[in-house]
Amino acid sequence: MMPSLFIAHGAPSLALEENVYTEFLQKLGQELPKPKAIVLFSAHWESTTQLVSSVANYETIYDFGGFQPELYQIKYPAQGQSETTAEVERLFAEAGIPVQTDDVRGLDHGAWVVLRLLYPDADIPVIALSVNRYLTGEQQYQVGQALASLREQDILVIGSGGTVHNLRRLNWESNGVDPWASEFDNWLHDKLVSWDTESLFSYDTLAPSAQAAVPTPEHFVPLLLAMGAGHQNKQASLLFKAYQYGNLSLSCWKFD
Repeated sequence: MMPSLFIAHGAPSLALEENVYTEFLQKLGQELPKPKAIVLFSAHWESTTQLVSSVANYETIYDFGGFQPELYQIKYPAQGQSETTAEVERLFAEAGIPVQTDDVRGLDHGAWVVLRLLYPDADIPVIALSVNRYLTGEQQYQVGQALASLREQDILVIGSGGTVHNLRRLNWESNGVDPWASEFDNWLHDKLVSWDTESLFSYDTLAPSAQAAVPTPEHFVPLLLAMGAGHQNKQASLLFKAYQYGNLSLSCWKFD
């Protein structure tokens, strides 16, 4: 059975970097069984209604500014897959989750930065999904859980975001880790490996430094979405953890 993954996409410049995290993601893409398709929730596609891409050929979206000119030359020419879009729609409908398709939007950097590192040949069909920051933690988990059976069809479910993501607190010159960031991630680690969903659904009031780590929830909820997709076996394992700029977390969680 294919796992589901939560992958931190970091800053857009990650696409140009060569470091231990990019090397890890490249190796992970080689080690995973090749999926039939990828279903990816991106923190950078927000909607209050669940949207599912029905694009045949994706454009590459440069939804950022002020970065290296080379970033705006990168293309990730992924293709969609109508049968997987239809299956995602069916599963959401079965779970009572309202859903609409989108046949226009390309892949934002929350999607293509991660996918390009995992699968540089862009030879695996991709179905992009939006996130809704206004759902409760339990509802986020249920959205992911609705797609759990995709894993039995060799489809890889990915949530792309970041557990500690506070652009106002970044220190671009720092090579260390701010204590409050590691404190939050350590709490999160304990709750994930013990599958303590009750605590995770209330992370914003229970976790230390939650307001600093998650000032807005759109980058955090892909973790709960990916976790929900791993509901059958309830096994979480941390594959990678590092930080950039003092507190921007680069982590990868696998849910088997």
